[in-house]
Amino acid sequence: MLILGIPWWVFMFILFIFISGYMAFRAMVAERRLEKQFIESQGQVYMERIEKERIQKKQPKNTEQISG
Repeated sequence: MLILGIPWWVFMFILFIFISGYMAFRAMVAERRLEKQFIESQGQVYMERIEKERIQKKQPKNTEQISG
């Protein structure tokens, strides 16, 4: 069977190329979204650690006063 003088399997091949490109694009978008979520969660952990250290620095150190 020919469509415009081209075999049908050529059209199927082109269709599968477009489908494959679409699926690759979807995977890329999903990967980018996951990466962004991971970076944000790690940034939140880092900010919490910095805040804890800041609080600890503001509190007077009782161990230094007792031993001194």
